[in-house]
Amino acid sequence: MQTQIHPKYHEDAIVTCSCGNSFTTGSTKSSITVEVCSKCHPFYTGEQRFLDTKGTVDKFLKKQQEAKKYQQKMASKKSKKQTTQERSTKSLKELLSEV
Repeated sequence: MQTQIHPKYHEDAIVTCSCGNSFTTGSTKSSITVEVCSKCHPFYTGEQRFLDTKGTVDKFLKKQQEAKKYQQKMASKKSKKQTTQERSTKSLKELLSEV
């Protein structure tokens, strides 16, 4: 094993979670910061909650709202198109009946 190419291994690296929990482990970094650990992860705690990383849940909910608005807009356009087609067919029938 070459001694000069490998990083230094820290046997007492401190891992700190955003919930305040900290523990030690082995790593090439002396300290590690994480967002979720076994003390606050929903799988281990049994809680039902969303882990919102960088606003992904909010972004998803916003997309859902925009999709509903778009569907309503398209439905109203479709109904308007159908009514204009019905009017044009009636006027054609009237013109044909006059002849």
